[in-house]
Amino acid sequence: MKKLAFLLALLICFSMNAQEKSTTQKFWEALQKHCGKSFEGEIIEAPANDEFRGKKLVMHVKSCEKNKIQIPFFVGEDKSRTWVLTYKNGKITLKHDHRHEDGNPDKVTQYGGTSTNGGSHNMQFFPADEFTSELIPYASMNVWWITVDDKKFTYNLRRIGTDRVFSVSFDLSEPVENPESPWGWKD
Repeated sequence: MKKLAFLLALLICFSMNAQEKSTTQKFWEALQKHCGKSFEGEIIEAPANDEFRGKKLVMHVKSCEKNKIQIPFFVGEDKSRTWVLTYKNGKITLKHDHRHEDGNPDKVTQYGGTSTNGGSHNMQFFPADEFTSELIPYASMNVWWITVDDKKFTYNLRRIGTDRVFSVSFDLSEPVENPESPWGWKD
């Protein structure tokens, strides 16, 4: 009887541990909590001549599916950028979808990378993938990372071996009015 009770206790303990969410799942759920909302951002770090400076920056967590989140990123009147995150096999892929005003893809689009490990519940890293290296050779050393918690979302880029750093932070505690759809979207 003691052996049966012990085995039952082990089974319950194993079952509870198997149901714990991975850090990647927790990160994904933290992003999905903001679906349908928009937030204004500010440059934290960028080159002095960066074209984003002085412009209104808005991210819109526009589309959340089970395994895909699309976040248009507006820079002033420019509606060309969407961050596309895909969750598959415990990893997250970040791609940059760039469009022209007529909705056609830019020649430099779909670059990014896939997380190489589970990251943490509030931060994921995305080193440049092979597609990115072939499309934009100088970006082969890019590493993007996103952080998210209840108060802030940050999108970051570092080009390893250079002084190229870009970081924009969005205040998640203050939703703003949703913008119009980005270029290329069919609502």
